[in-house]
Amino acid sequence: MTNVRHEVVLADHGVPDEIRRCLTEVQHDLFELGGELCIHGHSAITESFIARLESELDALNADLPALKEFILPGGGPAAAACHLARTIVRRAERVTATLGDDETVRPEGLRYLNRLSDLLFVVARSLNRQAGIPDVLWENPNREG
Repeated sequence: MTNVRHEVVLADHGVPDEIRRCLTEVQHDLFELGGELCIHGHSAITESFIARLESELDALNADLPALKEFILPGGGPAAAACHLARTIVRRAERVTATLGDDETVRPEGLRYLNRLSDLLFVVARSLNRQAGIPDVLWENPNREG
């Protein structure tokens, strides 16, 4: 049996190849993390997984304007899906941290989830930028001026 990785067919065909490849890798990683969390003593997520996420994050972030304010989630369909996925990953991170109160949870898995949520935020911004959709800045109702 050969080990062939197929790319995930995303619902939005407008997703650039580099992002499609990145998200496909993430889905494979999440299966590895799931195995690690449910099989006592199994280790799958390594520093190289986290380093790959950080590299992807840096590459995508390099083409985006620096953020000086909070932005509201949303935009095009693919970006909105990434924002939703980001909130789910944050919840998974909290649940995994809580699991660590009763079970052994390796720190690499928690770090991976933390970096993944950051990556999904940047992917959403990148997808919106490529679609010509600007970031929507949060307007603080208590801000003077």
